[in-house]
Amino acid sequence: MSQHSDSSTIRYYDDYADRYIADTVGVDMDSLYQPFLELLPEGGTILDAGSGSGRDTKAFAERGYSVSPIDASIRMVEATTRLTGIPAKRLRFQCLEEQDEFDGIWACASLLHIPLSELDDVLVRFANALRPNGVCYLSFKEGAGERTERGRHFTDFTEDSLQQKLSEQSLLRVMETWTTNDLRSGRTEIRWVNVLLQKCGST
Repeated sequence: MSQHSDSSTIRYYDDYADRYIADTVGVDMDSLYQPFLELLPEGGTILDAGSGSGRDTKAFAERGYSVSPIDASIRMVEATTRLTGIPAKRLRFQCLEEQDEFDGIWACASLLHIPLSELDDVLVRFANALRPNGVCYLSFKEGAGERTERGRHFTDFTEDSLQQKLSEQSLLRVMETWTTNDLRSGRTEIRWVNVLLQKCGST
């Protein structure tokens, strides 16, 4: 991200951590976990990229997976560590340097904060961090283009525009895209575009 968009988005989550955690920690995500987890080996390794409250890290760990949570917000890092007992790491996606480390990367409602100009680089970093046959889950708010809302940067996609963007990638192939309603109570106006990707060259 640019320094401004990066710092302002992170600051939002630091400033409104309690509100964000209360709004998200109890959401039932099983319908989204299932298509992702069924592609991973039993007890596999998962990078929770943008761990937030720690909800998903906790769910994956309770299912027997080895989870490494990261987040750019120190308040989210603290929340994940507190909820799960797993030490989360403060790290921006643009600084991810792991190689062939994870069976899966879970980036639920997190990559949407990356500006379009930096998305390709982050996707390459994700691909490099995946092991052979590695799978990545991403979700974006349904819409078009980039915008700023209450200090947070958003990059929105439709299914078609996301597929077009991902077709430019040589390291990840699209397995499936689908659109869902927001799983949070009372958020009927929000739709999400979901995608499963697999590291190219995998069988």
